[in-house]
Amino acid sequence: MSEEVTSVGFDAIADRMQALYPQQQEFHYGTLLPYSLGGKDPLDGLGVWKSEKGMPHWHYVTYGFSELYEKESDDPDVSGYGFELTFRLRRGEEETPPAWPMNLLQNLARYVFSTGNVFGNGHHMSCNGPVALETGTLLTALGFCIDPELGEMDTPNGHVTFLQAVAITNDEIEAHMCWSGEKFLGLLFQKIPFGITDLERHSLMGQKEFYDAWKAGVDKDGSSTGFLYMDEVGASLKDGRGRLRLGAGHTHILATMLSARVGKGRKLYLQGPDMGIGFEPGEAGRFGLENDFAVAVLDDGALKELCSVLQPHAGVYPLGTIPLTVELVPTRIKDQNDKVLKVIE
Repeated sequence: MSEEVTSVGFDAIADRMQALYPQQQEFHYGTLLPYSLGGKDPLDGLGVWKSEKGMPHWHYVTYGFSELYEKESDDPDVSGYGFELTFRLRRGEEETPPAWPMNLLQNLARYVFSTGNVFGNGHHMSCNGPVALETGTLLTALGFCIDPELGEMDTPNGHVTFLQAVAITNDEIEAHMCWSGEKFLGLLFQKIPFGITDLERHSLMGQKEFYDAWKAGVDKDGSSTGFLYMDEVGASLKDGRGRLRLGAGHTHILATMLSARVGKGRKLYLQGPDMGIGFEPGEAGRFGLENDFAVAVLDDGALKELCSVLQPHAGVYPLGTIPLTVELVPTRIKDQNDKVLKVIE
């Protein structure tokens, strides 16, 4: 006789949601073929509820990042990956929840299950295109924060945090990176209650009050993001003078990040496909290169001059405050289907 399979983790999530929505029957969408048996969907299921808070919206919750059944991991304090994801979508006249957020959450699960990289409070991720495929929405990225209603809980299988994925625009994710992710989303929640996704909304960065509050936060706190990836990164050293090759399309975010990190006495690491560069604060500017990693030590003058040449225009810019030349090369901005949307040159 086989032992009965318990579902203590699953039941803990279901009980938490029932407590939040006591008068509702969950819209539950299970997975036909389990991931462990070759199915394509890592999550065992998703639940959806109607919420009236903030504005009428659908509240999605995953089942499967944590341990839903028997305890399998060696860590008694954490259940599975330690979190479940939530998502809130503005509700219209539809009677059943749209499917695209479920596909989005399953795609996030595929990323986590295949790489082992987990999400946490204050994290961010670019979607390389609209969060809802085949729409014209400006929301192309996600920020992650603790769900304001669900928070965290302990289950028989360990601790679980409910992380809400909040859809944001391209310039909002850049602003998120240049400050504290938690503080940026906290500011966003003041404008958008509960971080509810509205596919028709425009960027908050175009609102002067919001922008000024963000800028004041960056000036005060700097950036909590110490790592930046760019597709085009290169470095060389000849006769004592360094040369950086960067894509012109992403230099504005690098300039802001340098000011928010090095300008606050912190390091910033820039990584490309084959080369990494460390930018560090120092009293005297210098540039060094060893194998596939370069180091640029920037004093106040060198930082200011470097940021001034990091404009979205291709060209070659020799610096005078440090033995370094910056080469900005044309950049092709592509969508998730590898289609070129824009060329910056």
